[in-house]
Amino acid sequence: MIKVITDCTERRNIARKILEGLTEWFEVPENRETLIEESASLPFFASYADDVPVGFLCLKETSSDTVDIAVTGVLKEHHRSGIGRSLVEAAKDFAIKKGYSFLQVKTVREGMYKDYDKTNAFYKSVGFKKLEVFEQIWDEKNPCQIYIMSLKTALSTIAARHSYRGAFSTDAVPEEDLKTIARAGLEAPSGCNKQTTSLIIVNNQETLTKIKKAIDPPVAKTAPSMIVVLSQRINAYRDRCFAVQDYSAAIENMLLAIVELGYQSCWYEGHITDEDRICDKIA
Repeated sequence: MIKVITDCTERRNIARKILEGLTEWFEVPENRETLIEESASLPFFASYADDVPVGFLCLKETSSDTVDIAVTGVLKEHHRSGIGRSLVEAAKDFAIKKGYSFLQVKTVREGMYKDYDKTNAFYKSVGFKKLEVFEQIWDEKNPCQIYIMSLKTALSTIAARHSYRGAFSTDAVPEEDLKTIARAGLEAPSGCNKQTTSLIIVNNQETLTKIKKAIDPPVAKTAPSMIVVLSQRINAYRDRCFAVQDYSAAIENMLLAIVELGYQSCWYEGHITDEDRICDKIA
């Protein structure tokens, strides 16, 4: 079981118990004490077995885009039981929700010590990739290997997407971003490649105002831009038309691209294409 620990004293106690049981990796008492003290003020995750802490991990922001695994450890008798992997997954979930793009970790370069070779193998097994080795961060006997993991995966983008119906920022969306989003939509699959979907980027305030007035009930009143989706009925296969599937795929691509670029959005269709034909007014 993974728990988020918020009490500073409890963080210190857990870190001390784990690190003092791992002296092969944390052998210098002064360094160990520094890590214990620092861990008390950092986001802290602990793994429990029978209500007893057996591992922990804490994170430290290194930039607005990156968070670092500042220190982690699992008691030796619980190695190879999935605890380390679960702690990394908890850290990833936290970092993604906080909007970070990268998770990194530092360790001693492989080939120096057998115990640290195991550490390197573990980080690679959970998805970290080698970034760079710095020979002088610690000392020449302990060259620092930096591993990094991208948090912007397709699955994380899907998980982060949601329909946003609040007030939008008044800041204009850069036209290049709008073109990138539209391009993602046009790259969606199309039944028999009939390409039934067309897109219109709307960021002119006068035009936006007219569109918003046509929509009843009103939605997205503060949105600084819109992408209007047009669909053309073209029979593709055995008199079947896949226009609905085509524009749905295009919209989904755009929704994910919007999240990838750091925005949120909402797909409006229901009361735009129903009997009152608001879509015709917009057109």
